Amino acid sequence: MTHDRPWLASYPAGVPAEVDVDEYPSIVSVLQAALAKYRDRPAFSSLGKTITYAEVDRLSASFAAYLLGELKLKRGDRVAIMMPNCLQYPIALFGVLRAGLTVVNVNPMYTARELRHQLDDAGATVILVMDNFAHTVQEVLHETPVKHVITTALGDRLDFPKRAIVNFVVRNIKKMVPDYDIPHAVRFNDVMAAGAKLPFSDADVQIESGDIAFLQYTGGTTGIAKGAMLTHRNLVANMQQASAWLGDNVRAGEETIITALPLYHIFALTANGLVFMKMGGLNYMITNPRDMKGFVKELQKTRFTAITGVNTLFNGLLNTPGFDRVDFSKLRLTLGGGMAVQRAVAERWKQVTGCTLVEAYGLTETSPAACINPMDLKDYNGSIGLPIPSTDACVKDEDGNVLPVGEIGELCIRGPQVMRGYWNRPDETAAVMDADGWLHTGDMARMDERGFFYIVDRKKDMILVSGFNVYPNEIEDVIAMMPQVLEVAAVGVPDEKSGEAVKVVIVPKDPSLTAEQVIAHARANLTGYKRPHYVEFRKELPKTNVGKILRRELRESATA
Repeated sequence: MTHDRPWLASYPAGVPAEVDVDEYPSIVSVLQAALAKYRDRPAFSSLGKTITYAEVDRLSASFAAYLLGELKLKRGDRVAIMMPNCLQYPIALFGVLRAGLTVVNVNPMYTARELRHQLDDAGATVILVMDNFAHTVQEVLHETPVKHVITTALGDRLDFPKRAIVNFVVRNIKKMVPDYDIPHAVRFNDVMAAGAKLPFSDADVQIESGDIAFLQYTGGTTGIAKGAMLTHRNLVANMQQASAWLGDNVRAGEETIITALPLYHIFALTANGLVFMKMGGLNYMITNPRDMKGFVKELQKTRFTAITGVNTLFNGLLNTPGFDRVDFSKLRLTLGGGMAVQRAVAERWKQVTGCTLVEAYGLTETSPAACINPMDLKDYNGSIGLPIPSTDACVKDEDGNVLPVGEIGELCIRGPQVMRGYWNRPDETAAVMDADGWLHTGDMARMDERGFFYIVDRKKDMILVSGFNVYPNEIEDVIAMMPQVLEVAAVGVPDEKSGEAVKVVIVPKDPSLTAEQVIAHARANLTGYKRPHYVEFRKELPKTNVGKILRRELRESATA
């Protein structure tokens, strides 16, 4: 089959073409192996408190015992978790999985409308929510299948007196907890105490590789959110693939990874929470990465070996005073995904940290990793990398024909990490999965002769100027080269002459920047039809919870 997989010749030494995706029957069996091997190693750290693998074992078992023994949940029942990064998250996550149940990750920033849809669609009967967001749960509770609510405060797993101080500050000084009243809610620490008294054994829980581990919601930016059914086998496959790809670049039992993206997002969930757990690493969790000054202070306290993020996060760090004084001597791995990494950001990251920013590509539907650049990459190359072991990729035209090297079409992925489908949405599943098992990603891409893939853009973000395809990523990359620009997004706006015209929305780093300078820079670097006709300056760009820029909102406000 190698003739169809030109990328295998470009694989780094030691990376296999295939991995054994059935070595572990479930995520829980991967966890058990790690718990046995790394018992005394630190596993998760948050707000100055660290728990070991042995404590993760004991605490997640207590949570599992409560769900099964007290709430009497049955195999496959859905449990929603609505929290930022904090110690309660991994305890609950592994507890739900060990109980043979399905995790429904919920973005805590959801509006009542979004939350109602997701809880109802998933059929979740239990939700664990941080106090800060419980008012939203209260608002929609009566319209959802949820019967049990477990609440927790940010500092609940910290030691006394820090626990009391953190919780007091969050509630009374920062006023971050809107009032709520959920009469039957139980406190997380009470749940843990009750669960510790109940019996629990992994041997009593039946989990099969095809069971749904996560209902991971996606597509909120494109319309109605759909739950991708990610099975234990999907996630185990992706852990095996990522581990094989990392190879000797990662030292088992010695890594500290900065987990700033929320663990409820598929990228951090798999790359940080699961892959580094398998390798006995420490997840150093950042609760609020938007507080860049606080984030940099945290980084100054630790000698980390790895960090994952999205372009906006790396860009934000590079532009925060004190970041250049962080100790990067141990940093070996920087992985960017979730959105396109910009050349200007990647080059500056290398300059400041000495570590190459390696771009990867994935989707919620692929658990998420599908393509990753070689770990020994010397410099940013503008590519999303090579399909990882046991993964096929191709570029297809509108009629489903596979296109030759260099031609642009829709990127399609096939492999053991591809979801089972969308929960209760056979029509939506059929729209993205074809008869041969290919997942159609909605991303426009091309492949070069060495098997490296390049994303040209999202199908629906493409701008059509007088019949020419214009890809926002290219425009954004060019404008981002200007030192006076902090962030930029390019969108298409209706135009009488050309159908659509290019508009750029810029957050300036230098307030004296003018539209004329931007247009002059574009004229020097872009062909006529790609140049922006309109330049708008703003204080900030609309973004998703993980910092992806919402071009859709910019398009809508431009056309309105």
